[in-house]
Amino acid sequence: MLKDVRVLDLGGIGPGPFASMMLADMGAEVIRLDPPKTAGQPMNPVLDRGKRSMTADFKSEAGIDLARSLAAKSDIVIEGFRPGAAERLGLGPDDLHALNPALVYGRITGYGQDGPKAQKAGHDLGYIASAGLLNQLGRADGPPQFPANLIGDFGGGGMLLVVGVLGALTSARTSGIGTVVDTAMIDGANLLYSMMHGFSEVGMWRHDARGRNLLDSGAPFYDVYPTADDRYVSVACIEPAFFAEFIRTLDIEDRLPEPLGEINHWQPKHWPLMRPVFAEELASRTLAELEELFADSDACVEPVRTMAEAKTDPHNVQRGLFYTDEAGIEQPAPAPRFGPATVATSTGAATSTVPTSDGMASAGQPRRAPVIGADTDSVFAELGL
Repeated sequence: MLKDVRVLDLGGIGPGPFASMMLADMGAEVIRLDPPKTAGQPMNPVLDRGKRSMTADFKSEAGIDLARSLAAKSDIVIEGFRPGAAERLGLGPDDLHALNPALVYGRITGYGQDGPKAQKAGHDLGYIASAGLLNQLGRADGPPQFPANLIGDFGGGGMLLVVGVLGALTSARTSGIGTVVDTAMIDGANLLYSMMHGFSEVGMWRHDARGRNLLDSGAPFYDVYPTADDRYVSVACIEPAFFAEFIRTLDIEDRLPEPLGEINHWQPKHWPLMRPVFAEELASRTLAELEELFADSDACVEPVRTMAEAKTDPHNVQRGLFYTDEAGIEQPAPAPRFGPATVATSTGAATSTVPTSDGMASAGQPRRAPVIGADTDSVFAELGL
């Protein structure tokens, strides 16, 4: 999809490399620059897959000249320095747009390019804390909880950067004029919470009541429960039809506070009465028993699998959710996918295709991450630098 797009990644950790990985997965040529002292060291085997690696010393005039020459021949630049650092190096947007007016300059920071905290050091946890999002996560009467560094770094950071630079690239190719994409993780984390902000405006969500809302463990029909063998099962039967399926499959209609056909299970007044019933029934069966019980059901019940179990789950295997590269590195497959969809026949049979990043359906995989500096000479030669 992006096979004619060249991306220059000026280096960094976390969300920037994740963004350039996604662009590489979609077929872009990604050239990453790292300090010469790291030459020969392995790159991140997942975040740097599909990329080319060069070394450049930003403390030297030659290193800056190399980065500027590459930017002049690129469509997108990704930069994750503190605000003002790139400008001090002569690699800021104005510097590079003078060489390449159509360049899309993607920037990723925690707090953004301006504001009182712009120069403050931080990480995902602090970003989502300052955006008000961390306080919304967790169970009632317990401390805030956080899902690793997925919300700020990757969902609200790297992935939003990809959306921004691709939108800007579309405009640049039409107008010949590039732009700056200012991606701040506090902005992205806040954006991810859009639905809940909307729910709050119509009285369906309380920001001051962590763990007491529809989707934050407050509702008993959207939660995780222990099983008889000390495993966990997820229950997510939000809609009435799915909720009814869940109740009937467990055969607990007579234990509801109101008849199944009449109860509005979204009403919080019912939740304290339903929760112990659900917990008791689910805890009386093993995870395997529950998986078999709900196997052909639309009750939205799924076992909480370990990562090892997820890698061998038949559906995940058929989808190619994970793959192992030639170095034996297990990793997530590229997403989203492009190309023909798998279509079930009238007999229920289906053919599965795994589209590659250029949109062609095959069993292709991204190129293995190189060691740092491995492509320095070849890129010099190809680009005539």
